[in-house]
Amino acid sequence: MKENSLLSDLAAYLFSNSSGNGRTPSERELAEHFNVSRGLIREALAILEAMRIVERRAKSGIYLTTTEASVDAMALFAKAGVPLDPILIYETVELRKIHEIKAAELACARATEENYARLREILDLSEAKLAQGEGLAREDRDFHLEIVRATKNSVFFRVCSVYYVMGEQRLPIYFGDLARSRRSHEEHLRIYEALVARDGNLAQALMSAHLQGAESYWKGLIGGPPMPE
Repeated sequence: MKENSLLSDLAAYLFSNSSGNGRTPSERELAEHFNVSRGLIREALAILEAMRIVERRAKSGIYLTTTEASVDAMALFAKAGVPLDPILIYETVELRKIHEIKAAELACARATEENYARLREILDLSEAKLAQGEGLAREDRDFHLEIVRATKNSVFFRVCSVYYVMGEQRLPIYFGDLARSRRSHEEHLRIYEALVARDGNLAQALMSAHLQGAESYWKGLIGGPPMPE
């Protein structure tokens, strides 16, 4: 087994083979199952523990703690095909919206000509895809992440990138609706124009309205909680 696939495979295996109280197979059993050394399993478990996926209890064993999992951990679950708690998904979508609205404001102040050129390139690719009757899953991701990149905050970019890892299996389905893809592209054009004009208030308002559709979609898909009064 390649080491770079061990984390996601291990997370999926632990999820599928834990007992009712969350206890998982031992280090020895895991090493035998994956045909790797116990040292490698121990290192992988240390990473999963740091991500709050598991907890190692002295003289008791290894236990899943997925309800406390970090955002990075939820992205790992998505890669591994591990089911995510619907409420956590909804809360993550809500957090993504908050972050990207702020990103639009910051990008208005910090974006460079390189960022604008990349956004224009993405929009041109989107138009070509739509002309061919194709959805915009990749282009949508690239457009949003380029706006975050334009904030010039690398940590901000890494955090927001995780959201798209979590949704990468669902985005092609979401954008398989060509009417939705066209509508999204039109909204991207308006957001781009606000960014070029460096109008932070307008960019935030447009981004908020744009992401409302995605938030409503996920809420309906997973039966998310009602919005607070």
